[in-house]
Amino acid sequence: MKRVLIITYYWPPAGGAGVQRWLKFVKYLPQYGWTPVVYTPSNPESPVDDPSLLKDIPAEAVIVKQPIWEPYSAYKKFIGQKPEQKINTGFLSENKKPKLSEKMSVWVRGNFFIPDARMFWIRPSIKYLTEYLKENPVDAIVSTGPPHSMHLIALGVKKALGIPWLADFRDPWTNIDFYQDLMLTGWADRRHRRLEKAVVDNCDHQIVVGEGMKEEFVAIGAENISVITNGYDDADIPSVDAELDRKFSIAHIGTIPRSRNPEVLWRVLASLTEERPELKSDLEIKLVGKLDVSVIDSLEKLGLMPYLNRIDYMPHDEVVKVQRVAQVLLLAVNNTPNAKGILTGKFFEYLSARRPILAIGPEDGEVARILEATGAGCISGFDNEDALKQNILRFYDAFRDGKLDVSPEGVERFSRRNLTGDITRILDKIIQ
Repeated sequence: MKRVLIITYYWPPAGGAGVQRWLKFVKYLPQYGWTPVVYTPSNPESPVDDPSLLKDIPAEAVIVKQPIWEPYSAYKKFIGQKPEQKINTGFLSENKKPKLSEKMSVWVRGNFFIPDARMFWIRPSIKYLTEYLKENPVDAIVSTGPPHSMHLIALGVKKALGIPWLADFRDPWTNIDFYQDLMLTGWADRRHRRLEKAVVDNCDHQIVVGEGMKEEFVAIGAENISVITNGYDDADIPSVDAELDRKFSIAHIGTIPRSRNPEVLWRVLASLTEERPELKSDLEIKLVGKLDVSVIDSLEKLGLMPYLNRIDYMPHDEVVKVQRVAQVLLLAVNNTPNAKGILTGKFFEYLSARRPILAIGPEDGEVARILEATGAGCISGFDNEDALKQNILRFYDAFRDGKLDVSPEGVERFSRRNLTGDITRILDKIIQ
């Protein structure tokens, strides 16, 4: 068995989207002849906890944990948050008006914690791993970010020991949708870009989750780069089908920050409840996960609160069930400059659920391309109310007739097991 060191910040019992990708790769790596050695913090600041994910860690995996110091205790005190409260990811805000202290903390985060607040773990980890790997050698290293400090740890180990290195970008670095919100000085922006370039130039191979992101990295000099999308795990699919929701449920799974708030959908639904009175007794807006305050504001303003079924968080094994019983699965793409290339992890789990997908985003983007290829649903632009209205009515009329269903094709290529095979072919190549 070959051995691969995987440097990741997010790991069970932490939950959320950041955990899923490499947890599932680790699960299937031994089937392809690779023993995973996972290096992760023993005391991370995770946005949510999900102990149900622990069952996916294979017996062959070696888990190495070291303590991390992060400035979050000071941050929580500064913004008036209790020590036990979780910190939201991205720029999601549950307050109607962000405090001045929150705005100041964003400026500090962007300009002093580069590339992120986990920067204080970089040097101790390089020192620890350099010694650890001398006694416990591996054939390759994988780093996955964000947080991009994980890549800088791998960069340091690569320079010290020369081990082949695969850098995995689940999200962009300087092209991420909230980069401009960090209020960076010119000096901080240049430093972010220098560090990003150092990772791109020094890794032996780079993988990203979509073609759009690949093009962005090629533009800054990436050469050995491949697309390995996110996916779904066949083992997560319940063996027995549950009864579909009785109401016309439009379900969204996951966080909805301000940039992902589908205001066009709320406007169309408000209009349709007046045009089609029967929809008032049928409609259910099911939102599972953290919501930005803008979402609630939109629903309140348009009179849609009576239809809202809000669930703050669910363990992943429960989420899979919700996806399979929803009448319609809502996929809202972030309305940001890089929207065409965004492929969220939940999109592929939606595909495996085999329920109709109602997507809102670029009609010429990557989500649109996959929806067309698989026949799993439909998409309308951020401001295309007419198209969205027709899509909803088509789904609703089929629901009323008891015929709302889809039969997507070619979805199996996105299974986690198959994608892990793609990963191992790259690992085999870089160690030759």
